[in-house]
Amino acid sequence: MIQKITHRCQGTCSRQIDIEIEDGIVRKVLFTGGCDGNTKGVASLVRGMKVEEVIARLEGIDCHGKGTSCPDQLARALKRGF
Repeated sequence: MIQKITHRCQGTCSRQIDIEIEDGIVRKVLFTGGCDGNTKGVASLVRGMKVEEVIARLEGIDCHGKGTSCPDQLARALKRGF
C-alpha cells in the first residue's frame, strides 16, 4: 500500500513537499517552490531509499543559518509521517 504525505514547509524557499512511500521505501518526492535543480536533485537521490536512511542523511542540514533547509524539511516530514 502506498502512503502519501503532504508537508507544508516552514523557513525554506520550498512551500510544500509531497511524498509517496511504499513498504518503507521512498517512491516519489515532489517539492513545490525552492531551487528547482536542487530540489529535483534531492528528490531523485532519495528515490528508492529506506525512509530511515533518508532521515539519517538529511536531518539537521542547515541553509544560510535558517535552522532548516529543504532536505531537512523532507527529513522532518518523513519523521512525522512515517
